[in-house]
Amino acid sequence: MANKRDYYEVLGVEKGADEATIKKAYRQLAKKYHPDVNPGDKSAEEKFKEVNEAYQVLSNPEKRAQYDQFGHDGPQAGFGGGYGDFSGFGGFGGFEDIFSSVFGGGFGGFGGGTRRNGPIQGDDLRADITISFEEAALGCEKEIKLVKDEECPTCHGTGAKPGVKVDTCPNCQGTGQERVVSNTPFGRIQNVRTCSRCRGAGKIITEPCDKCHGRGKVRVSKRRTVKVPAGIDNGQVMTIHGEGEPGEQGGAPGNLLIVVNVKPHALFKRDGYDLYIDMPLTFTQAALGAKLDVPTLGKPVPYDFPEGTQPGQMFRIRGAGIQFLRDKDRKGDLYVTAMVEIPKKLTKQQRELLRQFEDTATNSQYEKKKSFLDTLKGLFR
Repeated sequence: MANKRDYYEVLGVEKGADEATIKKAYRQLAKKYHPDVNPGDKSAEEKFKEVNEAYQVLSNPEKRAQYDQFGHDGPQAGFGGGYGDFSGFGGFGGFEDIFSSVFGGGFGGFGGGTRRNGPIQGDDLRADITISFEEAALGCEKEIKLVKDEECPTCHGTGAKPGVKVDTCPNCQGTGQERVVSNTPFGRIQNVRTCSRCRGAGKIITEPCDKCHGRGKVRVSKRRTVKVPAGIDNGQVMTIHGEGEPGEQGGAPGNLLIVVNVKPHALFKRDGYDLYIDMPLTFTQAALGAKLDVPTLGKPVPYDFPEGTQPGQMFRIRGAGIQFLRDKDRKGDLYVTAMVEIPKKLTKQQRELLRQFEDTATNSQYEKKKSFLDTLKGLFR
């Protein structure tokens, strides 16, 4: 108990916050940290548990009063039957009551209603793919391997041997939940928990299916080809609806979330749909101007660098960037930075020619030098 954070701090509300404020704070945090939104994120999962635990206490006037008086170590610590025990994250069983009371029946993959034997949406699956910079820009197809549950072909999802009747659980009458009354120093407290006999299924299988052993599902490995659209960027997620884990009790299947990782390019950098490249120019090309072929993700594009191009000067080539993800007729731009290179290890002839050039040059031809000298004169005038 000593390591737990204050419940008001967890929800980000003042100690005197009213019920509506607490409910609003809980709604926002629950959506933010919900496992459907953060698949595979253990940190978000722990925060989700912490937020639910805080709301369980602060949303109940009696528990909240006891918490305000005694803190985590007070009598209310034994009320919840273990708020931190959120085992069985696969279908998020145990959270339904919380969300239906706050969100009006169903959140994310819960399907709706508090009855465990009602439709429950299947879990989302996550797959990661790594593609090249060019594949991300131009689009491609990739094959991925999925390991997932599918409906058992023998029992067709019932979990029982073919021809064997599935009985309704007599303990919970098919609800998947049972009510437990416990006596405390503050009176009789009634809690709702997962049925201890059917474990929330709402049904009793006397003769399990030989193939799936009563699960109603079998684990399979399959390959699927996915089409990656042109313009996708690093870290973006593609959602393929209905390709996740199967639902339960007639619930819809979850989705397949494909996280795209894009390898960096040797020349180009990307910002949104624009591309950036550093283009080396020789001293004479920058001074005299030059028509050079600038690399793109397609064919090189000829570009006229003007006379007097300065080091670090940037030029834009319209429409030579990345295709927009949802608009095939639009492309970003290519920004070219001139990297003027000063030659090293000059020959005697080259040095003499440059000295002749320097003798004929005037300050008016060097804007920065002229500005510097004018400022210097002003300081010491």
